[in-house]
Amino acid sequence: MNLGEIQTLKLNRFVEFGAYLVDLDSNANGTSVKNGEVLLPKKQLPTNAKEGDHIEVFLYKDSEDRMIATTTIPPITLNKLAVLPVKEVGAIGAFLDWGLTKDLLLPFKQQTVKVQEGDQILVALYIDKSKRLCATMKVYDYLDTNSPYQKDDKVEGIVYELSRDFGTFVAVDQKYSAMLMKNESFASYRPGDHIQARVVSVREDGKLNLSTRDKVYIQLDEDASLIYKKLQENDGFLPYNDKSDPELIKSTFNLSKNAFKRAIGRLLKNKQITIEDDGIHLV
Repeated sequence: MNLGEIQTLKLNRFVEFGAYLVDLDSNANGTSVKNGEVLLPKKQLPTNAKEGDHIEVFLYKDSEDRMIATTTIPPITLNKLAVLPVKEVGAIGAFLDWGLTKDLLLPFKQQTVKVQEGDQILVALYIDKSKRLCATMKVYDYLDTNSPYQKDDKVEGIVYELSRDFGTFVAVDQKYSAMLMKNESFASYRPGDHIQARVVSVREDGKLNLSTRDKVYIQLDEDASLIYKKLQENDGFLPYNDKSDPELIKSTFNLSKNAFKRAIGRLLKNKQITIEDDGIHLV
């Protein structure tokens, strides 16, 4: 009987408040070879259940720290990942709704960012030092590196951690290890955000490097259109040019300085703008 896993057990005996289950290797008289018995509460019993039946259950611990079985299968099992909603935040951490009577604890130490009620976050399920099931947002080591994706494939993922030094960590399809590289990210993200991206490269270890931008020759037209639209919305003038501060460009347009220069160069070549000392002007 393994905590946090889905298992098929045998109904051994009925009691007033439910039935006790044993492992399938139990002796004919119901004596368990190795695991003892676990309670399946009465409200969880299948209709017309009888002794000897095989029942698929999930094993977790109740509010009194006793192992208990349920026929309600949660969206996450031991060492696996799922996106779960934050139900509330308490004194020892956040509590996640995973469909069971007892909510799943996400300790403060296992949060990569402070979560709030209503957040949808990617977590893994593990057993803590007290032999209890808990959630963690530190899912890096739980992700697979054998994705089917190749360079330039379009993917979808969920942000699970941020790094000032490296970039934005993303779980593609909620299971594959990926990173939105620092020089390829021009928006502000937080854990739980969903993104669409392009695979820039597949590393030797199988992890994916991502970008939210398309190839330069495709992205150029889109960037130029963005700047042209902003010019139209601002009476034909924007106080930016190729000498403007890169951080100001990034915060205003979500573009790198180089992408901005390429885009206004395209508009200039098409004779749609002029570039002056005070900024760019529509023709």
